[in-house]
This record gives sequence, structure tokens and C-alpha cells, in this order.
Amino acid sequence: MLTDEEKSRYSRQLSLFGVEGQENLKKASVSIMGVGGLGSVVSLYLAAVGVGHIRLVDRDIVSLPDLNRQILYNMDDLGHKKVYRAAEKLMRMNPNVEIEPLDVSITEENVDGLIDGVDIVVDCLDNWATRLILNKACVKHQKILVHGGIQGLSGQVMVIIPGKTACLNCIIRGVRDEEGIAVLGTTASIIGSIQATETIKLITGIGKPAIGKIIYYDGYSMEFEHLEVLRSPNCEVCGSLWRHE
Repeated sequence: MLTDEEKSRYSRQLSLFGVEGQENLKKASVSIMGVGGLGSVVSLYLAAVGVGHIRLVDRDIVSLPDLNRQILYNMDDLGHKKVYRAAEKLMRMNPNVEIEPLDVSITEENVDGLIDGVDIVVDCLDNWATRLILNKACVKHQKILVHGGIQGLSGQVMVIIPGKTACLNCIIRGVRDEEGIAVLGTTASIIGSIQATETIKLITGIGKPAIGKIIYYDGYSMEFEHLEVLRSPNCEVCGSLWRHE
């Protein structure tokens, strides 16, 4: 049940998805993997909207080059662990939300536990090697994964539902990570906001999530493109989910 304080706090969105939708948000649990540029935006909006349990996973500390896009942090946070500073600020912003900070790197050995008990996983990572580890675990445990990626003035979002859509491994082949890629802060804001919106839609049932396609954003020309994503029945990660059709 929503308290009177919560009804007041969320009054401007209750007209969108009603009390039931807000209660679904309150009961929901989301794991945000990475609390950098994308994760700052996603966590701020999910906390503000009232997602009941938010798990933050990141091992990094705040450094000066982060501050052009990682809007959760400021100069006072330099040298401190991101997840703990992020958790403090999110809880001050909305004390109704439970924040679980995990100061760990994502590995094949621990990833299963990092997504255990959550409804949705949000990929706010900055490298493809770790993304593919996360993708494999989400397929294995049939967790919804909301992927986001950015570079320069461009980015993409993809909602992955194991057994219904392609997974990241279906479409990503031979990707090599680059060190220190160029990123404009507003790109992280736009893509992170889309990820947060898709997560909210999935939880509340409002609207139509972008399932089965990639949303591409091109900030250079200020254009959005939706491309259908076809699954690969022979994918070594999710292919087994399709062989029972």
C-alpha cells in the first residue's frame, strides 16, 4: 500500500499508471550494472520514480574525467567509491527506496549472484567483454536485460527478453573494447533516460516497450532509428531457448 507521503511524492505520475502501477514499482527490484554515465541517469530516475529496491554494482572510484557525464558525482566525491557515494545521494533524494550498493567487479564467477532476486537488469557497463558475461547470465536465468551503450554523440538501447527476443550475443561478434572512448555527457543522459523509461514501462505495463528492436540515437544529425533485431537460432548463448518451439 502507498503511504500518504508516497501518494503526494508520486502524484504527477499516478495519473499515468495509477496506484497499481506505482505499487508495482514499489515492489520491483532492479539491478543497475555500472554506476557511471548511464548508471547515474538510470539510478536517479528509477529512485525518483519509486522503484522499491535498487542494486548498484560497480567497483570503480570517482575520478576527474568522470565528471563530464557522471552526474551523480561532484568534486567532493573524487577518490571515493562510486556505489557508496551513489547510494548515499539516492537515499537522500528518496528515502522510500532501498539502495543496495555492491562494490565488486562483474565476473563469470559472481554474476549469477549479482542478478539473483531482481526483476530487471539494466546494462550500464562500459565494455563489451563484461556485457557479454552479463548477457549470458541473464539468458541463463531468464532475466529481462535493458542494454544501453554510448560513444561520442551516438548510442543504442535494446530490451532483451530471453525466449522472446535476440540476445546481445546474437548480434555482437568480434567486438574489441577501446580505452578512453569519447563521450559527450548529454549522450549518456539521453540513452540512460531511454533505459530508465523502458524499465518503468516493463514494470508498470504502461505503453509498449521496444522489444525485438534496437533504438539507435545519432546526436550528430539528431535522428532516432528503430531497427528490427533477428534472433539467431544457432546462438551459443540463447539458441537452446528456441529449440523447443
